[in-house]
Amino acid sequence: MSTPDVAAPSYAAVLRLPHARRTLAAAMFGRLGYGVVSLSLVLSLTATTGSLATGGLLGTEFAAFSVVLAPARAGLVDRWGARRALPALALPFATALFALACCTQAAGTPRWLFAVLVAVIGSSCPPIGPTMRALWSVMTPDEAMLQRAFSLDGVAEELIFLGGPLLVVAVHPVPGLVLSGVVIALGTLAMVASPAAALIAPAAKAEPAPSLRLLSAEGAGVRRAAVAAFGVGMCLAAVELFVIAAAGRAHAPSATGWILAGQSAGSAVGGLLYGRMRWRLDAAARLPYLLLALAALVAATAAAPSLPLLGLGVGVAGCLTAPALSTVYLAANAQAPKGTATRAATWANSAINAGSSAGGGLAALLVERAALPLCFLLAAAAPVLAALAACGRPGPGSGFRRAVRRSW
Repeated sequence: MSTPDVAAPSYAAVLRLPHARRTLAAAMFGRLGYGVVSLSLVLSLTATTGSLATGGLLGTEFAAFSVVLAPARAGLVDRWGARRALPALALPFATALFALACCTQAAGTPRWLFAVLVAVIGSSCPPIGPTMRALWSVMTPDEAMLQRAFSLDGVAEELIFLGGPLLVVAVHPVPGLVLSGVVIALGTLAMVASPAAALIAPAAKAEPAPSLRLLSAEGAGVRRAAVAAFGVGMCLAAVELFVIAAAGRAHAPSATGWILAGQSAGSAVGGLLYGRMRWRLDAAARLPYLLLALAALVAATAAAPSLPLLGLGVGVAGCLTAPALSTVYLAANAQAPKGTATRAATWANSAINAGSSAGGGLAALLVERAALPLCFLLAAAAPVLAALAACGRPGPGSGFRRAVRRSW
């Protein structure tokens, strides 16, 4: 199904694309704030209210507003263009974070005000990642280069979200709220200042509504990619909780960090290797195979007789995380109707987050009621079902194409 891409350009060639280094650096800097904000928000509100339940509930509110309204925010980027839409979201987002940080330091702040501010923060998150992936789709000259760009982007994001919680511990949760607001706002402004941002221009007013196009037969391929993303998100969230449970039952809770770090390291290595392969099948066609391979590796961890072997199995399964996710984004991009690139990437991104929330909830119900080997087998069922859903005839938008072509 694939061969080593020894003659193809390297990852350095991706970074040599016009304005690529500048735009990617700004996007990565901005996304660092997302690695900080969730944990900072929950910890600071828990300390302020004196209730872990309240802090967790407000954190769930943030996640819910962020996920549910993500397509609408991406629609602003497709409709207004990146240079107008992203700052319009980043500035109220940062302002609400600063206000929340101030309220956590003020005695007697009512909880309803915390809820309002959290709703504003979740509603206005600028879609830096989906916009960067949409920019990659117009900056790269062909699908092979786009695959490398998505792999590089995914690995960099993996490392950022691995380091974000460590940064929260270093700076304290309340300053973390301020830091995340500053970082996301500055990263967004630096990103739209890049000449590449002009490639996502405002949509023509005569074009049909993007939402309707993605919900029609024309957007079937994007919907299949989103279902696949949902399955991957469910699987990863469940595996994380089951690893925590396994480490606790083995009386080695500190092993959780090492195992999950190994999973992230495997994802980074797998993503870099995957980007160097030449595939005979397009992204939509190979996605079910990757999902089935991921399911098989996760299922194999059920047979691990010890915690070290479980860690090894989870690390090996992690090698397919970044490839599966980058292929989801490739498939969504390739099959997105014209003028919906940012929204299609956001559908995939939102599906991952929604799957993660659902997977975490289901895993929490399972972990106290079933043996851990069975739990890992059930986690593997999610990508299997997603693989079945991802199979289907390509939609009208399939095939590698560009909504915008510009030589610069």
